Amino acid sequence: MPDATFTCPDLTTFTRLDDLGLEVTGQLISTDGAVLACRVLEPDDWCRRCGCHGVPRDTVTRRLAHVPFGWRPTTLLITVRRYRCVECSHVWRQDTTTAAEPRAKISRAGLRWGLVGIVVQHLSMARIAEGLGVAWNTANDAVLAEGQRALIDDPARFEGVAVIGVDEHVWRHTRRGDRYVTVIIDLTPIRDGTGPARLLDMIPGRSKQVFKTWLTDRPAQWREGVEVVAMDGFTGFKTAATEEVPDATTVMDPFHVVRLAGDAFDRCRRRVQQELHGHRGKRKGLDPCGWTRGLITRRSPA
Repeated sequence: MPDATFTCPDLTTFTRLDDLGLEVTGQLISTDGAVLACRVLEPDDWCRRCGCHGVPRDTVTRRLAHVPFGWRPTTLLITVRRYRCVECSHVWRQDTTTAAEPRAKISRAGLRWGLVGIVVQHLSMARIAEGLGVAWNTANDAVLAEGQRALIDDPARFEGVAVIGVDEHVWRHTRRGDRYVTVIIDLTPIRDGTGPARLLDMIPGRSKQVFKTWLTDRPAQWREGVEVVAMDGFTGFKTAATEEVPDATTVMDPFHVVRLAGDAFDRCRRRVQQELHGHRGKRKGLDPCGWTRGLITRRSPA
């Protein structure tokens, strides 16, 4: 790298703590993990009650799980300054909401790392908890809340949707038996050739009312912009789409078209073979041990 310009090592920039409003002041590295001592960059010395100036009183520490580096759990030990107002004697702590939510145990960067690991890299929640160095329940609750905030509660995820697809999915072998959900995806990028499909929502249940309720909850302007609804052969989805988005064209997705055509061809083949040969194509002369024994028997001398 002859044209590269090297600078002094900056652990704050390397760990991207400057995005969280923090600065690294020390480190403690061990084989089990790493602890980074940090301080808050921005002062917070104005009283939130009367608006007067405050003076430093003491400090407290806050521990946050952070993005693991080299799969080594990394913990942030943040020194938080406490202030006291000179007028009303109100005491408050330095604002650390840029680094994490109040009472949170994982930094915002750690939450984003866990969410990307689950959604993009298909890691298990146990693996995420191990990387963050926290309990499974702590990682599960925090990452699910972050996914709700960043993905599900994002109002922009419904923008520009013109083609939607709806289908059912089932989780088997659950504690309460089979669990069905209705999956709704955005097929507009597929039609326009701009990218892959996007998951819009997953609703418990698989009925006309489930899909109809979901469409009803969308704004009228959004429903008017839907041009095509792709689905399987379930008439409930088609009826719901016809009632809620009457101007949209309902089509069957290619997978179910090919599947229905294959099933029809297979039924026709069985019917014709039954009429011609009296059976559906079961081979004679085979025992439960397989075709090898039949082959050896046929090759045996008479």
